[in-house]
Amino acid sequence: MKKGLMLLSLLVASVTGAAHADDAAIQKALGSLGIKQADVQPSPVAGLKTVLTEGGTLYVTEDGKHVLQGPLYDVSGSQPVNVTNQLLMTRLEALKDQMIVYKAAKEKHVITVFTDITCGYCHKLHEQMKEYNDLGITVRYLAFPRQGLESQAEKDMRSIWCTADRAKAFDAAIKGDAVSPATCKTDISQHYELGVQFGINGTPAIVLKNGMVIPGYQGPKEMAAMLDAHAASAATK
Repeated sequence: MKKGLMLLSLLVASVTGAAHADDAAIQKALGSLGIKQADVQPSPVAGLKTVLTEGGTLYVTEDGKHVLQGPLYDVSGSQPVNVTNQLLMTRLEALKDQMIVYKAAKEKHVITVFTDITCGYCHKLHEQMKEYNDLGITVRYLAFPRQGLESQAEKDMRSIWCTADRAKAFDAAIKGDAVSPATCKTDISQHYELGVQFGINGTPAIVLKNGMVIPGYQGPKEMAAMLDAHAASAATK
């Protein structure tokens, strides 16, 4: 092997070893906090790693000695950017095949809504679905049982997500029909965990395509105006 290639190989091995050492220190630190499952990823800030856990998003120093909780913002531009949520959008799109989608015929905007069939304002939003769609807003649902993963709402929503026609089953549940038990490989605990990582603690919670979270109900006209304003702002950047 040529000397240059040998040095490059040694450098790559050294960097890889250091990365593994950093991750091991972080996993050990998280273990002391009672966190057993964590996904350690790079962060845009030197000396920090992004850690995605079932309890939320953390930032940990590479030596594992300091932990920060909460979203990370990039304030270098004209508007603050939630870097954490932009990272989470990759995870959100990975669940695309599990979403219950009400597509607008003339789509202008797409929103993802964390919903709960026992939530009054979620009912109100769903009952106005035609108005959202008519305004060009496609609505995609993920499940977020507010009372937790052992609640009756979680069991019912798991059954809805496991039926052949999810939208039909969801419509019926919103109307007050009993939910027929069903099981499948779809795991809505992934939806719930992602919602927690976004910082969601109530429903409906609306996620825009740039990762911004809008907590609470927004009427069709208000939603359309807000989405148009966001689109116009993005176009001028």
